Amino acid sequence: MSLSRDAAEAIALRCLARLAGNDDLLPVFLGATGAGGLDLRDRAQEPEFLGSVLDFVLMDDAWVMAFCTAEGLENTTPMAARAALPGGAAMHWT
Repeated sequence: MSLSRDAAEAIALRCLARLAGNDDLLPVFLGATGAGGLDLRDRAQEPEFLGSVLDFVLMDDAWVMAFCTAEGLENTTPMAARAALPGGAAMHWT
């Protein structure tokens, strides 16, 4: 699945909204990224920040599945969205 950058940003914003509404997971995200509560609003339009939101959610299959189920998305969608944002290209080690 390949997504346009606009589609990827829209998915990441949906993910950020879900994350912001999750009282258990939001503090973990803020602690892991060093972001503050104001960053959620102030940086929500920055593709790099949206990439960090997807990076965080992609760390745990249960988080991916919960987000995708809630949003009616395929479980591969967050990874496809991440690949379309800055820094999301697959690494080639050879």
